[in-house]
Amino acid sequence: MYNVKSLKAEEFISHEEILATLSYAKENKNNIKLINQILEKAKLRQGLSHREASVLLACSDEEKNQEIFKLAEQIKKDFYGNRIVLFAPLYLSNYCVNGCVYCPYHYENKHIARKKLTQEEIRREVIALQDMGHKRLVIETGEDPLNSPIEYVLESIKTIYSIKHKNGAIRRVNVNIAATTVDNYRKLREAEIGTYILFQETYNKTSYEKLHPTGPKHHYAYHTEAMDRAMEGGLDDVGLGVLFGLEGYDYEFAGLLMHAEHLEAAFGVGPHTISVPRIRRADDIDPDAFDNGIDDEIFAKIVACIRIAVPYTGMIVSTRESQVCREKVLKLGVSQISGGSKTSVGGYVEEEPEDARSEQFDISDTRTLDQIVSWLMESGYIPSFCTACYREGRTGDRFMSLLKSGQIQNCCDPNALMTLKEYLLDYASEETKAIGEKLIEREVPNVPKEKVREIVYKNLKEIEEGNRDFRF
Repeated sequence: MYNVKSLKAEEFISHEEILATLSYAKENKNNIKLINQILEKAKLRQGLSHREASVLLACSDEEKNQEIFKLAEQIKKDFYGNRIVLFAPLYLSNYCVNGCVYCPYHYENKHIARKKLTQEEIRREVIALQDMGHKRLVIETGEDPLNSPIEYVLESIKTIYSIKHKNGAIRRVNVNIAATTVDNYRKLREAEIGTYILFQETYNKTSYEKLHPTGPKHHYAYHTEAMDRAMEGGLDDVGLGVLFGLEGYDYEFAGLLMHAEHLEAAFGVGPHTISVPRIRRADDIDPDAFDNGIDDEIFAKIVACIRIAVPYTGMIVSTRESQVCREKVLKLGVSQISGGSKTSVGGYVEEEPEDARSEQFDISDTRTLDQIVSWLMESGYIPSFCTACYREGRTGDRFMSLLKSGQIQNCCDPNALMTLKEYLLDYASEETKAIGEKLIEREVPNVPKEKVREIVYKNLKEIEEGNRDFRF
């Protein structure tokens, strides 16, 4: 029997298998008997294979599509309740040596403003984010061994964790940097990062190499096998994603699920998160130049089918998407969103002049964090700033076992409410605070276990008295 850990990229993401899967899905898109069988299996909450999920994605029967959406919504509630985790990206540098044709950071773009934050500038950015109320960041850099070596990333993480401002503190730093070595992933582990995130962009090797004509990112296998190296380096939690619009969405969907299956088979833990960004307009990038764009309806169905196929994974949608779109996919599977985001280097401290812009992409949802928190609560969700699982070691298979058994609710519900209470006391507008206090008063009695509920009441009182160092 082969060792799944030794598989190479083109083995666990087989082009031939994806084509066969798409053919199978097309042939069975109106096979109601098979679709019913797949839906019955999905109701067991144990996931689906990439072939089964691809049939659901291809399904053209409107009645069955409504069943798919309804099931996705229920599975989302079963695993993640009504909690929505909030975070923000922090761009450290946009220097890049790659030639990616869909990203304005590409090496040949000579007019975009190139920037790299100093540690003091990082400090100012983090304080600005803390003053909004953020507790969780995702750091982003271009790939440049001279301007953004691993030593710079590690120093920046140390700086971020060191900053205590008023009641603010960044409790977890997730990292989205270029594919690197096992040794460097070990260093990130030692730096106590949260999730390591890396988007595949596209799983089609031929398209991938055309879209990345130059630079280290050109090497498909090295990039695609990065998550294996990350897990070998001790990073329990990894986040997958593709950039929808670069290749056919059904191809990417199948490849994404095959990657999740590989990680589960090789390491016993699938992706902690799956992101579903769509290509957006940026400095010298016109999304209309790419002919695989998807509309909101297809996008929503992709989210629903991922939720059904990989019920345990966290799903992320950023401010690339509009308020209307985010509202729809929150119901269908999304469990994490960014808020009050800037995609420029240094953008949280001051607005950039038009002739010195450094954004990676244009933002669609431009609301403040407070506006998003208020909107979530009015929509029936509990905004959560929780990072307790990372800090208490509930990562990797330990987190997944709790999630799959449903026991994670005993941790996540209380922590969501307590971190929301923090936000309301320290950062919220009066209007948002009033909405939030009513929500907490309503939700605390619904916390699953009586003993846990007692702890929540106790901690809520301590938060009001100034304690901000709880871990539940």
